Order: sequence, then structure tokens, then C-alpha cells
Amino acid sequence: MKSVVFPKSLKKGDNIAIISPAGAVEESQLTQTLDLIKNKGYEPVIGKHTFGKFSNGYNYSGTEEERIQDINWALNNSEISAIWASRGGYGCQHLLKHLKLKEFKKNPKWYIGYSDNTVIQSYLLKNDFASIHGQTIKTTSFGVSEESYTEIFDILEGKKLKYSVEKHQFNKKGKAEGELIGGNLALVYALLGTKFSFDFKDKILFLEDIGENFYSLDRMLMSLDLAGVFKKINGLIIGGMTNMGSENENKNYKAPFDEFAYEIIAHRLKKYHFPTLFAFPNGHIFDNRPLIIGAKVKMEVGEKVNLNF
Repeated sequence: MKSVVFPKSLKKGDNIAIISPAGAVEESQLTQTLDLIKNKGYEPVIGKHTFGKFSNGYNYSGTEEERIQDINWALNNSEISAIWASRGGYGCQHLLKHLKLKEFKKNPKWYIGYSDNTVIQSYLLKNDFASIHGQTIKTTSFGVSEESYTEIFDILEGKKLKYSVEKHQFNKKGKAEGELIGGNLALVYALLGTKFSFDFKDKILFLEDIGENFYSLDRMLMSLDLAGVFKKINGLIIGGMTNMGSENENKNYKAPFDEFAYEIIAHRLKKYHFPTLFAFPNGHIFDNRPLIIGAKVKMEVGEKVNLNF
């Protein structure tokens, strides 16, 4: 088994490519974070189609060909030191069969994003490269905590991650170690049965989601269960579950960690005994702390709840 490659740390003045591999984005929605990148001493380099528009049942940032062109430019340009997705949405699956890594393998770089970007991160890990599951350049309607971005820069600069989080009633106690995989549940689910799916054996699986009906949440969990995923993993981390069900009927609709969504997950997992951590601050939520996909992580779930990378 090959070891996972971690891109080298950035140095001041390095270029960070800004691309839109999925949904369309307005330049005004990125201004705050682009300024932050500059203030941190790095140079954002905007992809050719980052602010493009292509409507085809969904508002993409460009045609499939245009988005493929941008991501392959960012992956393989030797003058680019990291790649930061402007947003998620839908469309990253279009790119998977067309990604090129020839020059990337000579000069690996961090890929940063979450949500729909989960499929790009799965692809990179299948090729033995780590990536950062963290906040995109676009800030959301519910805002972004300062730490969400600060800790991404910490990773880019070579610092280690270490998290302590609050106990949760649905946690399952225990200790586990393994390579961290996962991301957005809908995309982990969408890749099942394909050659681009994560390898779940002996891994620590992370899942988060937004805007799903409760029955859809259960259906995706059932698919993972039927695929044998929960028999393979060493541990599970559940992040944000927000805007679930109907806003008119769900009193927890805007909560970052939806109580009923967590009940559904806990019920679906009750027959399994691996350590499980609920309410980790990562996902479509205000406090979206970065995780490293492909990193070895130790999780301790008990009176103290810790994640060490």
C-alpha cells in the first residue's frame, strides 16, 4: 500500500489558484476571502472561468469543458502552490474522468474545499494525495468563523491539527486510529459503486450535509449500510447537519447540528460499536474547522473528546 503524499508547506508570496469547479459565483462574493489571502502574504490567481456562467438545469461556472480546463490548469501549473475552490454546489462529478495529474505528481499541492468538492478529494486520495476539507472562498449567508480560515492557513504553513470538542449524547465511547476519509454525505453516497469511491477499510469516516429531507438522509445512510461501509470503518465523525427537512416544520432547521437528523443517524448506527463522535465543527455551518483528508487521525471519545492528526 502506498503512503499518502502531503503537499509541501507554502511560503509567503506563493500563488494560490482560485477556481470554480461546480456552481457559478459572483466576484463580489469572494472579495473578503481574496483580501484575506493577500493579507496572509499569498497571491490569489483567478482561473479563466472562475466567474463564468453556464445555465443547463443548474447555474454552473462554465461548461464542462471550461471547468475541466480550469482545474487541470490549476493542478498542473508549476507556478501554482495551492488550489482553493470558490464554492461547491453541483458539477464536480463532471470532471472526474478528465482530471490530469502528470505535472501535479511532480509538484503536489493542497486542494481546499468542501461540499461538492468531496468528489475531487476522493479522486486525489485514490491517487495517494491528501487534501483539505475546509471552507471555500465564498462566504455563506450564515457567515464563517475566523478560525475556519485561520486553521486552513495553519495547515498550508505546516502546522499540526489538534481538536478537543464537547461531549454529545449520541457519542459512542472508544478510541480509534485510521486514515481520514469522507466529506459531504450526498457525495460519498453518490460515488458508491464507482471507481472513484473512497476505500473505507480501516478508515475514520467523516460525514456532513445540508438541505436534505430526513427520509433522504436515512436513504443515504441505508445505502452505506447495505454497501458494507459501516462494517469496514474504524470510527465515525459526524459534522454539521443543517437546513434539514422543512423550514416550516423543523424547529432545528437553522441549527448547525440538527437534533432529529442526529437521532436518525444514531438509530441507523445502533448495531455498530465503533467510536462515534457527533457535533464536530465542520460542514455547512458558521464554525467550519478544516480536516485533512488522507491524514492519519487518532480519535478519543469519552469524557474527553479529542482528534489528533
